[in-house]
Amino acid sequence: MDQSTTPSYSLKDLILYFLKLGTWGFGGPVALVGYMHRDLVERKQWISEDDYKEGMALSQLAPGPLAAQLSIYLGYVHYHILGATLVGLAFVLPSFLMVLGIGWAYVSLGGLPWMQAIFYGVGAAVIGIITISSYKLTTKSIGKDLWLWSIFIVLAVFTFVTEEENIWLILASGVLIWWKKSPPQWGKANLGMIAWPALLQLPAATGTGTKLWQITWFFTKAGAFVFGSGLAIVPFLYGGVVKEYHWLNEQQFVDAVAVAMITPGPVVITVGFIGFLTAGTAGACTAALATFIPCYLFTILPAPYFKKYGKHPGIKAFVDGVTAAAIGAIAGAVLVLAKRNLVDIPTVLIAVSTALILFRFKKLPEPIIILAAAIIGIVIKLWII
Repeated sequence: MDQSTTPSYSLKDLILYFLKLGTWGFGGPVALVGYMHRDLVERKQWISEDDYKEGMALSQLAPGPLAAQLSIYLGYVHYHILGATLVGLAFVLPSFLMVLGIGWAYVSLGGLPWMQAIFYGVGAAVIGIITISSYKLTTKSIGKDLWLWSIFIVLAVFTFVTEEENIWLILASGVLIWWKKSPPQWGKANLGMIAWPALLQLPAATGTGTKLWQITWFFTKAGAFVFGSGLAIVPFLYGGVVKEYHWLNEQQFVDAVAVAMITPGPVVITVGFIGFLTAGTAGACTAALATFIPCYLFTILPAPYFKKYGKHPGIKAFVDGVTAAAIGAIAGAVLVLAKRNLVDIPTVLIAVSTALILFRFKKLPEPIIILAAAIIGIVIKLWII
């Protein structure tokens, strides 16, 4: 769909969609980007395949949470900065409010043993959900191109073995396909495409001051200097909030990650829970804003250039390579999550059953599966084990 074409949907329609996705979208970044493709590209046809691929590429090249950045970019496609801003807020707000409520209950009731029981079932079901989402995203986006499949496999294996996503491999994949399909004519636009992500890797300085200022500075770094999906931020958060600042202990941090996984919307919303435990409601709001503002800026600032140059053969080839690499990294992340969450026979059975059910019944709403998995988890952990 060309940028000048009148969109077939209103901004209100898009905002309502992302409010619903932020409320019911379980499964983490892999599932969320899959839902956006399924709903907005395939079913509703509001967003073109090319615009979606450009958004995926930009979201991978820029630091910050993948799903949140993609939502912001898709809001920008036809409704520019206003659309990007309102869509981003609509996507993040539901899960943030849920996290605030859970944070209050956590502090008031002293720990979340019932949450661990829920996560036992939900975590396994999430593996099944993201497996199907990753499969659909892979087959749709890569097609039969052997070069793209090679990149996909390399990134999937690398991510699985190292348990981290490498921005340089993603960039190199884009350059490789660029050289293969459309050798670059070195101009300002082309240089800018590969230079600005590298500049974002510059190290941050150390912040000092009050606790709210420390929260602001630490979570700004988390949003500005951590690449990959929402899950990629977890090691960075652990090093800061547990090891450096000692805001949370080990068990509280594990609970914070569990909160992120059992709530819908972007996984990175766990920063709101951490902020709440550290400094109450003010800490939650500060942590969330500090994390999401950098990714918002890193999406809307280069977006006009993606829109302007995205159809150029060289840039399109670069985006294809980056997209294949990004999807490979996502597939590797699925395997990493499976290794960590499928810890016994019941969790394996829940994950496999979820994948088979979704493969067979393609229109079955994921929240139904999540609810069933939560009940199964509670029964197994609190009454059987």
